[in-house]
Amino acid sequence: MSAGGGKRKQKHEEHEEHVNHERWLVSYADMLTLLFVLFVVLFSMSDVNQKKFAQLAQGLSQGFGAQSAAFTGNYAPLDGASNMAQVVQIDPGANPGDGTSGTEGLNKSQQEAVDRAVKAEGRKQASANAEKAAKEAENLKAIERKIADALAAQKLLGSAKFTIDQRGLIVTVVTNEVVFAGNRADLRTGGKKILNAIAPTLAKLPNNIEVDGHTNQLNSKTTFYPSGWELSSARASTTVRFFSEHGLPKKRLSAVGFSDTKPLIDPKDPRSITMNRRVDVVILTMLTAEQAALLPSAAGSDGKLHTGQTTAEYEAGKKTAETKSSTSTTDHD
Repeated sequence: MSAGGGKRKQKHEEHEEHVNHERWLVSYADMLTLLFVLFVVLFSMSDVNQKKFAQLAQGLSQGFGAQSAAFTGNYAPLDGASNMAQVVQIDPGANPGDGTSGTEGLNKSQQEAVDRAVKAEGRKQASANAEKAAKEAENLKAIERKIADALAAQKLLGSAKFTIDQRGLIVTVVTNEVVFAGNRADLRTGGKKILNAIAPTLAKLPNNIEVDGHTNQLNSKTTFYPSGWELSSARASTTVRFFSEHGLPKKRLSAVGFSDTKPLIDPKDPRSITMNRRVDVVILTMLTAEQAALLPSAAGSDGKLHTGQTTAEYEAGKKTAETKSSTSTTDHD
């Protein structure tokens, strides 16, 4: 028994002699490698070179399998910090080490060259905006002619007036007794006839349509509504509902009531009693705000309230202008 026990003990001792007591070196080597990588990264970032910085960002992104928020300028949650932490963007033309902007340190001629380039770019953008505004004005005039043709076909051309402003093309329908009864928001037969002539052209447009309701400035009380606000809003809503029932998508329509706050003509003018009591159908432009601000000047005389011009009238005027131009050229020859 003792002999057998001695053999087992000797075998156990031989096993312990082969235990590796230097496994900690593996972890230690890994830690040193990570530290080395860290110092390499820090050293690389100490000399801020835009190209190298971008290459480093790309390399780290590929290494970690995704873009780092620190290199994209986005917000990223950090341990112990909220998402409000923001990465400051670096001006490509600046030296982050001295806090100067990209144009500082330039001599006078270089600074003047930069200023000329900026002004040239501004003129180029202004010219592009003016060109787009002029083209949009022509498109809105073409829409006006189509609506005028439809109204003229029903002998209703005098029932609407037109204007082009920064919002787009405005079709003003005077809400006299033909359209709405006094203090009422229910369309009469004459009003339905006017809107029915307008609707097909509007339905074919990609533009959004806003309908504005207005009352006149009389101090009389509204019989069926608490005030002019509700009455003007109700008339605008009635008009929108009519358009919606005649082919215009609801998502393109909106109704606004202005009561008597936006008179079309001076309330002292006797015509204001009927002219300021109106519904404006606004075909909203799709230009940017800067471009749309140029629309009234691009529209010329059409920027003022006027009777719609039919296609026949437009073609006749165009032909007359061409004839005068041709005659003038012949006389000079």
